[in-house]
Amino acid sequence: MAGNIPVSPLAPARFPDLPVVKGATFATTAAGVKYADRTDVMLALLQPGTTMAGVFTRSATRSANVLDCQAKIGADSDAGAAIIVNSGNSNAFTGKAGEGSVAAICAAVAAETDLPEERVFTSSTGVIGERLPHDRITAKVAELAGAQDETALEDAAKAIMTTDTFAKGASATVEIGGETVTIAGIAKGSGMVAPDMATMLVYIFTDAQASRPALQEMLGGHTDKTFNNITVDSDTSTSDTLLLAATGASGVNVDGDATFAQALHDVMLDLAHQVVRDGEGATKFVEVRVTGAANDADARTHAMAIANSPLIKTAVAGEDPNWGRVVMAIGKSGAAADRDLLAIRFGDILVAEKGWVAESYTEDAGAAYMKAQDLVIAVDLGLGEGHATAWTCDLTHGYITINADYRS
Repeated sequence: MAGNIPVSPLAPARFPDLPVVKGATFATTAAGVKYADRTDVMLALLQPGTTMAGVFTRSATRSANVLDCQAKIGADSDAGAAIIVNSGNSNAFTGKAGEGSVAAICAAVAAETDLPEERVFTSSTGVIGERLPHDRITAKVAELAGAQDETALEDAAKAIMTTDTFAKGASATVEIGGETVTIAGIAKGSGMVAPDMATMLVYIFTDAQASRPALQEMLGGHTDKTFNNITVDSDTSTSDTLLLAATGASGVNVDGDATFAQALHDVMLDLAHQVVRDGEGATKFVEVRVTGAANDADARTHAMAIANSPLIKTAVAGEDPNWGRVVMAIGKSGAAADRDLLAIRFGDILVAEKGWVAESYTEDAGAAYMKAQDLVIAVDLGLGEGHATAWTCDLTHGYITINADYRS
């Protein structure tokens, strides 16, 4: 389906040059899960000693793949690992058949790679409620295992796309104790994007060495500041999965290392922003900054109320500086606010303060600002030190077109 959708106007100029992550290899194939003649399965193989961490959707209707990954992710193992992902079918709401599909795929990968089944992690993305034709995937496992390439991460990013209009990748290289540590990740996501785990499928690889508890703690903490603060349409997927694999090939232990933690955060935030920039039908990227809240939790509540408001998102699409809708979102959020203390800005333009429109504000200035592709809506509540940032996009006719035709 992605091939029928124009590339987002917010897309980067090209896919980034991702560094090789030692200890990780990749391969892709066209299995015909849903569409003919399109790569739709990727297999990543990870060397023995790899540490795995993960964060997943908390949807009550999460897929069999997610449930299986959750059951496996907490186990320590010195064995290698595999991640196999298909697009075109989410294997969600498929009952016992979905569980059977996961078991069959894990068994096929384990047999071909000599890995224990508990070290095979699967993800599926696409239409909900249709049985996964897993035999088409298992028939390709030998081919995937034999075609592994440490430089094929971009191909992997393309294979996991659904309504995405561009493949998403990000990386960082840092020096720790005189040694180089590399991080590279890919993501897919365009619609059905809202916090709770995260928002999409994300796979991040590093040659760092890390204990599983330390890696999990870093990943979970960063998720709350990145993927859990973006939204396209306020809808949380049944399949959201974020896996982080540390192969240890660099020999550099990063437990508690602030340099590595910051680099991992930056890669995750880059990928999260790319998902918003590829929001279905999006033409504007919007950063919502909330300061002065009673606490950080209240600030996040206000930020997400603004970011998820269809009225605000459609106003942004129409380049209408309708600041009254921001006032509305603050008032409805349920978090503490005082009408006479809050201030609203569009970028550097003071729009409203002290319970009324700012004397210096003009509609012409607001309208001119809204023509930009990248926008900032800032609110200060004047109540305390709480702050939060969320990222979203506008809501256009394109979103309706894409989702009205999604299953066709």
